[in-house]
Amino acid sequence: MKVKIKKNDIVTVIKGKDKGKSGKVLKMFADDRRIVVEKINFVKRHTKPSQKVQQGGIIEKEAAIRIDNVMLICNKCGKPTRVKVGMIADNKKVRICKKCNEMLDEK
Repeated sequence: MKVKIKKNDIVTVIKGKDKGKSGKVLKMFADDRRIVVEKINFVKRHTKPSQKVQQGGIIEKEAAIRIDNVMLICNKCGKPTRVKVGMIADNKKVRICKKCNEMLDEK
């Protein structure tokens, strides 16, 4: 199944402990169907001091969440939407908002 969410998209969480929050997609793991969203799904990581991390202790960072648990927010209508794929003149695929029928990708 093709993933219809890309890096730097704005998404909202529809399931789980962060339901209702939205943020920008930072990383994609398409093979695992997981994404990392900015300021969503924080976990605490206990780390020792090292060369990279000078200060040890408990560090909070974003963890990956399943793509099924988020919806893309349309940048035209501002609502969470499903995505359909359409074609433009030069046989290029673009993502289209199902609510307002506007293209989500820039040309």
